[in-house]
Amino acid sequence: MNQLLVSACLLGNPVRYDGRSKTMSHPGLARLEEQGRVVGFCPEVAGGLSIPRPAAEISGADGAAVIAGAASVVTRNGSDVTDYFLSGANQALAICHQHAITVAVLTESSPSCGSSRIYDGSFTRHAVPGSGVTAAMLRQHGIAVFSQHQLDAAINLLEFGNNGD
Repeated sequence: MNQLLVSACLLGNPVRYDGRSKTMSHPGLARLEEQGRVVGFCPEVAGGLSIPRPAAEISGADGAAVIAGAASVVTRNGSDVTDYFLSGANQALAICHQHAITVAVLTESSPSCGSSRIYDGSFTRHAVPGSGVTAAMLRQHGIAVFSQHQLDAAINLLEFGNNGD
């Protein structure tokens, strides 16, 4: 059976930068969890960052630019944490390959997991269009990435080969 990669914070794990979770409740996700078809993963923790940790943002670009070496992920105090984000993204990709995962649901706005918007690097909570590092990495390797707000479409694609369009 096909499995779904899901950001660990969405599954109730307190792995976010502030030590909290962003738990979501959805009957389709609960059913997949009961069937053992959900793989939870936090790329930032897997990449070696602590809990809690300083907030980080991508400045003036998105995850694809970080992967290409044209942008960095930095904390508010200016520490470059790019290598941690790249390591976590590569580990997420490896898990997808290991489990033949082709669909992921990741946390919107995260510098790792944002699927359609991320913060702009100003640390003012100003969101701009773009993908986080892990979301971009997965997409570059043919994995469909959705935000938690698109869970129905992700489940439709996982189970029926279409995203409800």
